[in-house]
Amino acid sequence: MSEEVVPKSGEARCPGVSVQDLLDEDSRDVPSYLRKQSYEFLGDQDIPFERYTTKEYFDKEVENLWSRTWQWACREEHIPEPGDYYVYDIGPYSVIVMRTESGAINAYRNSCMHRGTKLKPSFSSGSSQSIRCPYHGWDWHLDGRIKSLPCEWDFPHVDKAKTDLYSVHCDVWGGFVFINLEAEPLPLLDYLNPLPEHIQSKVFEDRYIAQHIQKELNCNWKIASEAFLEAYHVMETHSQLMRTNGDANTQYDFYGDHVSRLINVAGIPSTFCEEELTEQQILDMFLVGDRDDVADELVVPEGGTARQVMAEQFRQSMAKSGQDISQVSDSEIVDSIAYFVFPNQQFFSGVSFPIVYRFRPLGMSHDKALFDLILLKPRPVGEVVEPAEPVRLKVEESYTTVPGMDPYVGHVFDQDTGNMQAAQEGAATAGKSGATLANYQEIRVRHFHETLTRYLEEI
Repeated sequence: MSEEVVPKSGEARCPGVSVQDLLDEDSRDVPSYLRKQSYEFLGDQDIPFERYTTKEYFDKEVENLWSRTWQWACREEHIPEPGDYYVYDIGPYSVIVMRTESGAINAYRNSCMHRGTKLKPSFSSGSSQSIRCPYHGWDWHLDGRIKSLPCEWDFPHVDKAKTDLYSVHCDVWGGFVFINLEAEPLPLLDYLNPLPEHIQSKVFEDRYIAQHIQKELNCNWKIASEAFLEAYHVMETHSQLMRTNGDANTQYDFYGDHVSRLINVAGIPSTFCEEELTEQQILDMFLVGDRDDVADELVVPEGGTARQVMAEQFRQSMAKSGQDISQVSDSEIVDSIAYFVFPNQQFFSGVSFPIVYRFRPLGMSHDKALFDLILLKPRPVGEVVEPAEPVRLKVEESYTTVPGMDPYVGHVFDQDTGNMQAAQEGAATAGKSGATLANYQEIRVRHFHETLTRYLEEI
């Protein structure tokens, strides 16, 4: 009798159909980036709870993380015309993103060169003909050059040629404007690698912000972010999804220091679902995209699958609006394909529900966070669409109260954010020193912390 082979650490996978098995059954050609798998075992040490609970660790992040990483600040459509600006705030740092007279996008530290006054209010946006200090009236051109300072005769010691606003590195990918406060940062495309190789920038460029929700949370920003780095929580937190979500069969990958990915398959039941479901039953519970676009009744043909039917329905819906996605794979339509970019942003590349997350500390609080959720929709050809204004939710307020939010989707986000305060408070009172992670399903969390350690400790 042969002995049972015990897999090495990190090699175990949930039984059942894999992401790659489902890609084999796709009704269209599958792009190569979905076939690329990139996982390795990174150890099984606990993650110290002090990373979430102490002001000392937060201060290290302020000094060595937020000042040295690329973060998306706004979308290009937020600043379409010269003079349009958008203020991005992260911890103590505040950056003005400005469209200049030439149409270029510049970024500046939000601080007057006189006595340091903030030039624009935090979280503000608008349009101005110059950048003028509200305190003493020092004034700059949109490109950051000094324009005038009152009583110039009293500043003979000031070299106006050296009084331009402090520039901040900025660049654009996918319609997102990224900023980096570091003096000589890694180029954005190198930092994002391999995301630009996997996903064409145009996928996000040709969309606009249809919905923007900001949720205040009683937890460290990392606890908020990490809730969306794995599907391990689905069976407990979102048990209603188990009939149509292959949670434990999710594929996890990471690339270099800054990028990780999950492919969470939809249209198949969880391996933990005890019901025997037909493809038709799965389809009846399984919807992607706008629910208003779904016909009254969809039928799975003999030999077909719920995934294929739902993908084809979405292709037809998009065709009616002039969008040709006839050759886009089933997976890119129905599955959650999420790319995390260190330290605080996640981009979902699927065409049916393209959403983007961002997580930040709320002010200078180590135990409070702000979660930005934006929903992108295709921009109508030849039309200019104003981006949706942010809707701010307090901790106790539900996503389902946001105008235009699908109640079903809103409930899912309520479930996610509903765990976060308990996670923060539990970490503070824990009898053990750190969080224990799964070797595979929570590898993106571990990969994140490995990179975080490098930024904070290997300077």
